[in-house]
Amino acid sequence: MNTEIILSREVDAIQIPSGDSITLPAGTAVFITQTLGGTYTVATQAGLARISSSDKDALGIDEEEAQKKSEASEALKGAPLEDQVWGQLKEVYDPEIPVDIVNLGLVYDCILSEENGKTSVNIKMTLTAPGCGMGPVIAADAQSRILTVDGIEDATVDLVWDPVWNQDMITEEGKMKLGMI
Repeated sequence: MNTEIILSREVDAIQIPSGDSITLPAGTAVFITQTLGGTYTVATQAGLARISSSDKDALGIDEEEAQKKSEASEALKGAPLEDQVWGQLKEVYDPEIPVDIVNLGLVYDCILSEENGKTSVNIKMTLTAPGCGMGPVIAADAQSRILTVDGIEDATVDLVWDPVWNQDMITEEGKMKLGMI
């Protein structure tokens, strides 16, 4: 963090806040601004971008450092499925805000259902701003995290706008992380 890193190879990234796919060429200078939820938000001369954990080597991040971040998920193994789902949702971050989507108050509903012996999850969530281009990316992150839970066969994440999100929806933990209390 706060140290310039030169990308060792070309990297596919997502431009923030538009959500557009971009390619950062090898040799691009970046500064990591956030390393939460298994992704890396970087500042470039062209603005912010999000780099996937699969490209951490281009940032010079080794596997051991990345592995430490997945230990929280392992701690929930054996817990009830709903607790595991909420645990995975707490690993999803807005790339511009260092608080997970649960503690930001973005997840409105989490319903587990079973049909024909298969467990599905339906999430209703919102964003801090309706025009955020990162919405589909954050929803896809939530869906892929949920699908890592053993016993979950399907997951749907719907973006909703009612009720409209406001700062009162942030949990006490989230407000503490943001320095609001």
